[in-house]
Amino acid sequence: MEDLFGAEGGASELMNQAMALVMTYAPKVVLAIVTLIVGMWLINRFVGVLDNKLGKKDPTLNKFLCGLIGAILKILLLISVASMVGIATTSFIAIIGAAGLAVGLALQGSLANFAGGVLILIFKPFKVGDTIDAQGYLGSVREISILYTIVDTFDNRRIVIPNGQLANASLTNLSAYETRRCDMSFGIGYGDDIDKAKAICKRLIEEDERALKDPEPLIVVGALGESSVDLTVRAWTKSGDLWPFYWDMHEKVKKAFDAEGISIPFPQRDIHMIKTD
Repeated sequence: MEDLFGAEGGASELMNQAMALVMTYAPKVVLAIVTLIVGMWLINRFVGVLDNKLGKKDPTLNKFLCGLIGAILKILLLISVASMVGIATTSFIAIIGAAGLAVGLALQGSLANFAGGVLILIFKPFKVGDTIDAQGYLGSVREISILYTIVDTFDNRRIVIPNGQLANASLTNLSAYETRRCDMSFGIGYGDDIDKAKAICKRLIEEDERALKDPEPLIVVGALGESSVDLTVRAWTKSGDLWPFYWDMHEKVKKAFDAEGISIPFPQRDIHMIKTD
C-alpha cells in the first residue's frame, strides 16, 4: 500500500511540475508563434513595397537588394523569437554561427555566386534590359538575383547563369553604347563596274533613315576573292536598329544589283577536257 501511495504521489508531483512548466512557457511559446507569423508577414510586406519602389528606379539592384534585406530581417526575427521562448541569445547566435560556417564550407559555390552578384552590382558590367553575350548565350538580361542572373534569349528561352561565372569570365555587352557599326560584305563579278556598285551601296545607305550621317559610311574593296570582288560596307546605326538595317540592306542591295545589271557571283569551276591519243 505504501508503494502504491508513493507511486501516486510521484505521479501527482510530475503532473504538477508539468503543469507548472506549461503555465510558465505556454504563454511565451504562443507569443513567440504569433510574433513569428506577424513578423514574417511584415517582412514580406516591407520587401514587397521596397521591391516595387526600387523596381521603378533601379531594376538592376532591386531583386538583389530585396533578397538580401529579406534574409537579414528573417534571421533577426528568428533570434528575437528564440529569446522570447527563453533560449539564450548568445548561445543561439553561436549555434547560427557554427551552422553558418558548416553551410558555408558545404556551399562554397553559392558563396562565390553571392560575391559575384555583389561585384556585378558594384562595377555594373551590365544591367537589367541589356543584351549580353556570355557563357555561350546571347539574350536580354531579365533579372539579377542574389545567386543567379536570368537571361531571356531571342528564341524565347530562359537561361539561368551563376553570378560567379559572369563575374570571373569575359562577356560582351551589346547594349553598352547607343550606336553600333554594321559590317556587311557584298561580292560582285570581276567584269562588273566597281565604282557603279559602290555608288549603289552609298545611295541605299543614304536613303535609309536608320543609317547615321556621323560617322560617315565606309565603302571600299575589301578583298579580291577567287570568284568575286568583295566590297566591304560599314555604316553606323542606333543599337536597336542594327539587325533590321542589316537584313534590309542585303535585300535592297540584291534587288538594286539585279536592276543595274551587276552580278553577284558564286564559286564555280571551269573544267577543260583534253582528248589525247
